[in-house]
Amino acid sequence: MTRKLVLDLDPGIGDALAALVALADPQIELLALTATAGTTSAAAATQAVQALVQLADPPRWPRIGAAIEADPPDLACEEFMRLQAELQGPSGLGELRPTVPELHSRRESPRLLVELVREFPHEVTLVTLGPLTNLAAACDRAPEFLSLLAGLVIVGGAGREGGDVTATAEFNMARDPAAARRVLATDEVRTLIPLDATSPLGLTSEDCQLLMAGPGPLCELLRKLLPFSLRQHHDVLGVECVPIREAAAIALVSRPYLFQSSRVAVEVEVAGELTRGMTVFDQRTGPLAHGTANTNVVTEIDEAGLVAYLSSLFTAKLA
Repeated sequence: MTRKLVLDLDPGIGDALAALVALADPQIELLALTATAGTTSAAAATQAVQALVQLADPPRWPRIGAAIEADPPDLACEEFMRLQAELQGPSGLGELRPTVPELHSRRESPRLLVELVREFPHEVTLVTLGPLTNLAAACDRAPEFLSLLAGLVIVGGAGREGGDVTATAEFNMARDPAAARRVLATDEVRTLIPLDATSPLGLTSEDCQLLMAGPGPLCELLRKLLPFSLRQHHDVLGVECVPIREAAAIALVSRPYLFQSSRVAVEVEVAGELTRGMTVFDQRTGPLAHGTANTNVVTEIDEAGLVAYLSSLFTAKLA
């Protein structure tokens, strides 16, 4: 049985890899890619999503949502965005500089999200790889939005290991903490994949060679993205792998047995001078508990199983 999936993303190469995984997985029907402003502007994110679909040229093209404008980033997020520009390339797709036409029948991402869940109530799993700006806006449009989803997977947050923007905050939460707080304050159950679970994950050079060896346009696109990412992570960060944090979110939908999680209450700090964007995991029980334990927080991921899953997709004979 295939799962209807919508992917909300702010490309980068990691987000692009996740989109290609969703397109390659026969158990997933990718209905739409909705762009969100995150590490780049709304316009740049929309263009990158368009270019990604154009270059992948899948047999069935997903619908595309245009990103809405976001509030200006704070200083910490600005610094993180400059680092990401080095790691991902000016277009978010490595050295690629694709040109794309204006979207036909343009739909802003929040509007498209609402339309899809109303068209397929309780059938759509939404995976978010960037800030939660679109989700909060979709809830403004339709208060029932989250309750109409079949599932919600959020890549974001950080716990015991600290954040990537500040000592306490992860970028997807820090970039729009008010939106994150609103989404995570609802009663609907969702799954959160924090930095703690994904920081060890990565594709080695050998893993990348295996994924890039297959035929078809998806693997051709990998051959244009992964070497750039490997080189930049080595040169800029001294890391000998390509992070696969975002691809893990697709695997969670398709191969949930590769993941372990615990259910806790999660809130996002919006005002702290040192903690703005921090995800607070309340694991207390009994009379000290505060809030509803309505978030499945991923704690462990089978890395070998995840890499094997990716390899199985891209070494297949993809047309």
